[in-house]
This record gives sequence, structure tokens and C-alpha cells, in this order.
Amino acid sequence: MFKKFIGQWETQSMVWPGIIFLIIFSYIPMYGIVIAFKDYNLLEGIAGSEWAGLEHFREFFNDPNFAQVLKNTLTINLLALAVAFPAPIIFALLLNEVTSTKFRRFIQSVSYLPHFVSWVIFGGLIINVLSPSNGVINEILIQLGILKEPLNFMGEPHYFKYILVAGEMLKGLGWGAIIYIAAIAGVDAEMYEAAKIDGAGRFQKMWHITLPSIMGTIVIMLIFAISALLNTGFEQILVLQNALNREMSETIDTYVYKLGFQSMRYSYSTAVGLAKSVIALFLLVSANYVSKRITDKGLF
Repeated sequence: MFKKFIGQWETQSMVWPGIIFLIIFSYIPMYGIVIAFKDYNLLEGIAGSEWAGLEHFREFFNDPNFAQVLKNTLTINLLALAVAFPAPIIFALLLNEVTSTKFRRFIQSVSYLPHFVSWVIFGGLIINVLSPSNGVINEILIQLGILKEPLNFMGEPHYFKYILVAGEMLKGLGWGAIIYIAAIAGVDAEMYEAAKIDGAGRFQKMWHITLPSIMGTIVIMLIFAISALLNTGFEQILVLQNALNREMSETIDTYVYKLGFQSMRYSYSTAVGLAKSVIALFLLVSANYVSKRITDKGLF
């Protein structure tokens, strides 16, 4: 093994920068996890801080706001899983049926653009579009007779999760479809030719050939999505959050930021982050196990 490594050192050395990068930025910082079990003090450092054990974990789980924050987080993520997750798949399937190459490329380019716009700008656009004073949505609904007077969408807590998920879906639709478009490109063209000879229509080919052929990719992305059920994202929520909708918009990420970083409670925020990581690992392994049992496909 060592002789083989020496004989390939030119090729092996190409991997070294990536390994060094992982060690420096992924493994060495893991020492900071100790902060979750200590009363961290900036002046004394990690080594000089007093040991606190599981105190910060108990504090979070006993927090009176914990139930509402967890409910908001799961509600938003489950809604996104049900609506935003299948959207790129459907978009990729429909885009694959477009016969005009120029039109397909145009649609792809337009759908990619929102991904490269920051949430600060994109969130501002959403707020302006839904504005009760000069928002386009209110104007359209009033003109159609659906509303008699403008509605403050961003001020209604129960609308927040739908606005957030719709915004995330619109922003990530084109970018999220890239991996599915790539998977569709790898489907054997002879299968479509054989189905056409047998008299299959475009929808039948999509349902019986395209979709099953990319099922492995869909399953892997679904496993990742399930493992991230406690990660609602931070930037988009903070941009769209206000005093009126905070009841339904406060998630674990924003709550920990406000208590942990604004109040400089680093041990508390580290403990919650570690708890989220452990739960994410459990969800990942569980989703992979269920997927292997049902579809015989999974990450490992």
C-alpha cells in the first residue's frame, strides 16, 4: 500500500489541499463543541471556563418559548418539504419536454437568476410586492373583487409560513432543478425510442421512464431534506420577520441568534447547535434506513 502511494505521489498530492482544508476548517474547529458544556468566558477562553455539563441543554428544552419555536420550525419545514421539494422535480420534468432548445435555455437562465440575488434584496422585493399601500398583489386582488381593502400580508402571522415557503420555492426553483436536469440527461435515449414505438405518449414516457430513472437522485435529495427539518434558514426569516408576525416566524435559528449572540451567550447557542446536529444525524440515518427498506436506494 505504501509503495503504491509513493508510486502515485504526483496524483495523490492533488488531494492534499482538499484534505488540509477539511482538517483546518472542519475538524480543528470541532474542539469548540466543548463550549456547549461550559460557561464560556471570552477572557478566560475555553480551557479557563468553568464546566457546566448539560445545564445549557436543559435550559433550552425547559424554555417556555421552546414549544412554540419548535412548532414554527417544524411547520415551516414540513410545508417546504411538501411543496418546495417536489417543485424543482416537476420543473425539470416539464422543462425536459420543451422541444425548442433556445426556449429551454431561456427558461433555465431566467429561473436561475433569483438564486444569485441575496435574501436581503429578494426579501425586500417580497415585502414591496405584498405591501398594503402600493403592493401589486393587493392591487390585483382588489381589481378582481377578491378583496375590498388592502391586506397587510406581512403583518398576519398565519400567512408567514406560506409567504416564506413560496419565496424559497421561487428563489430556488431553477437552481434546485439543475441536479434533476443532469440526471434526466443521463437517461438512455433508446428507452424513449422503444416507448414511442409501443405508442406511449409524452406523459406516459415521463411517468414510466423519466421519473423512475431519476428516482435514485430524488431519494438522496429527499434524505438530505428530511435531515434538515430543523434548519429553516436564517437570513430569509430574519429579513421577512417583524414585530407583527414574530409569533409564527420565530424559529430555532433566529431564537438562538437573539439569545445566544446578541446577549453573548455563546455556550447556550453552541449547545442548541450541537443538539440540532445530533437530531439531524438521527433523522439522516432514519430516513436512509426507511429508504433502503422501501426503495432499496439510499446514501449508504
